Amino acid sequence: MSTADFSGLAEQARKLREGQVTARELVAASLERIEASGPVLNAFRHVRTEAALAEAEAADLRLAAGERMPLLGVPLAVKDDTDVAGLPTLFGCRGELAPAPADGESVRRLRAAGAVIVGKTNACELGQWPFTEGPAFGATRNPWSPGHTPGGSSGGSAAAVAAGLVPAALGSDGAGSIRIPAAWTHLVGIKPQRGRVSLHPHLDAFQGLAVNGPLARTVADAALLLDVVQGAHPEDLHRPDAIDASAAARRDPGRLRIALAWRPPLTLTGARPHPDVRRAVTELAEALARLGHHVEEARPRYGLIGLGFVPRGTAGVAEVAALHPEPALLDPRTRTAMRNGRLLGGRIVRAARAREARQHLRIGAIFDTYDVVLTPTTAAPPPAIGTFDGLSTWRTNATMAAACPYAWPWNVLGWPGVNVPAGFTADGLPVGAQLLGPAGGEERLISLAAQLEADRRWYEKCPDPLITWSAPVEQ
Repeated sequence: MSTADFSGLAEQARKLREGQVTARELVAASLERIEASGPVLNAFRHVRTEAALAEAEAADLRLAAGERMPLLGVPLAVKDDTDVAGLPTLFGCRGELAPAPADGESVRRLRAAGAVIVGKTNACELGQWPFTEGPAFGATRNPWSPGHTPGGSSGGSAAAVAAGLVPAALGSDGAGSIRIPAAWTHLVGIKPQRGRVSLHPHLDAFQGLAVNGPLARTVADAALLLDVVQGAHPEDLHRPDAIDASAAARRDPGRLRIALAWRPPLTLTGARPHPDVRRAVTELAEALARLGHHVEEARPRYGLIGLGFVPRGTAGVAEVAALHPEPALLDPRTRTAMRNGRLLGGRIVRAARAREARQHLRIGAIFDTYDVVLTPTTAAPPPAIGTFDGLSTWRTNATMAAACPYAWPWNVLGWPGVNVPAGFTADGLPVGAQLLGPAGGEERLISLAAQLEADRRWYEKCPDPLITWSAPVEQ
């Protein structure tokens, strides 16, 4: 058995179309890798072994009959917060829940494109933290260094893609939960415009902060997955116009004005980028300048955007946690967030959401001068497994805000951002940079990311599965 397959989404789809491989072979190999890596990486909460193999065999019959679909027969994974018919949507929690009666809209679109869902990936409890650990499933580990987190909350999806278990996966991002694990596992992660990818049956997840999006090793693969899953359900509240992400990935971005923003919004933590993060992002900015772009330091006028984020985030956690049948099983920090969410709900959260239009004007003013904002995705490299164990709610939030102060403002705004790999620390840990744009700006960000990828060729670097899958794990 091959211990890793770093061929991408588009490449696997092409091989299937041309008859170079069967869907059953691809899916069976993916399932074998998931099982082999499980004791170390622990990327999956649920694995659909029998169902996925049956669906692969059906895909092979369709391919043999000449049917062609964008992802027909390709194995993919989705995050534990997304409904897959027949599996519970536990979202990182302990306890028992009834299986979802139907696929969520994004999964329905994946299946309509022919993808085979091999399983659901681990996520921290209700997606609250930038690590993927908890009593419900243990710790999900980073394929580049199993002693470190892959990030969160889409850490299982990121670990699965980075380790070559699947060619791409869906994650979700309510405060950086796609971009942070993408940065810490050397992946491309796209946080789309709010509403770009339907969250149905959820109409306004986490008070409008959360979106679904792709994680992949290349821009073209992330763009392909975004094209497949984008689009609204008839009941959705947010319905942006369609984009062509794959075409954008093939298009030259032109000469752009890029604001390099080092200072994060106010978090009262004194957050500053780690020297290795600053070095890596500086090198990426220099590459952009060498490619012909105008790059200079500037700073969005964030204001007190945290006053809008905190009520929305805690109210969102309270709303989702209230659906759990056994609240006593939830992490004490989750129960604190529930109480805070109830206090900050109602009139306060409505006022926070009403403030968004003014935030669009104030922060969006930077796009009068610049086309793209470039920041570190995180201030710190990936923390060690267990860093957040036993911390109080306050200490967890403060530690989290210091490590990850850059991503969450774009969730408040609902605007798109793309993480791109920026390099590695002296210890070999991946770090990333995010390209941020205004409303509906995904295509420009994707074009710029693709140009950077062609220059920096980050997809040529992969973790060694023979080391990471068999590495001794300290408990």
